Amino acid sequence: MLYPLPAVLVSVADLAGNTNLFTVAWAGTVCSDPVMVSISVRPSRFSYHMIEETGEFVLNLTTKDLCFATDYCGVRSGAKENKWEKCGLTPLPGKEVKAPIIKESPMSLECRVTEKRELGSHTMFIAKVECVHADDKYMDEKGTFHLEWADPIVYSHGQYYALGERIGKFGYSVKKDVKGKK
Repeated sequence: MLYPLPAVLVSVADLAGNTNLFTVAWAGTVCSDPVMVSISVRPSRFSYHMIEETGEFVLNLTTKDLCFATDYCGVRSGAKENKWEKCGLTPLPGKEVKAPIIKESPMSLECRVTEKRELGSHTMFIAKVECVHADDKYMDEKGTFHLEWADPIVYSHGQYYALGERIGKFGYSVKKDVKGKK
């Protein structure tokens, strides 16, 4: 079992211009050059056909403030209601894809599908990140994005969790001190 998982809100649009939001807990980075991500979606989901039609989606990162919307969009169908309105979320036009971004998300990744793999209960869509939107309030004076300022959430076994304190950073275990020793 891998845990915890990122809980992301995926926004989509179909060729007629209809949009929807749904929650995905099976998402991840798959490549850094080019930047690529994946999401796994059940074919029975209302939004599945929208990804199939356009080959596009937006992966929107979630926060403690977006936890209600994240859960709601995972348990309600866009076939029966407008989840944008129900959750008080603001759709903004993407720059590279037809699917809208979520204004309230700290970071949104516009994605274009490059590969589709039917794996059983889910289909994995592997996609190239075409454009990144980052909310300025999470950027420092050096232009570095700080997701931790947004209180990101994760999902594990039916529960949502806020991420806790930072306990290290990449490479800290081998970093040399001032005198050149580990």
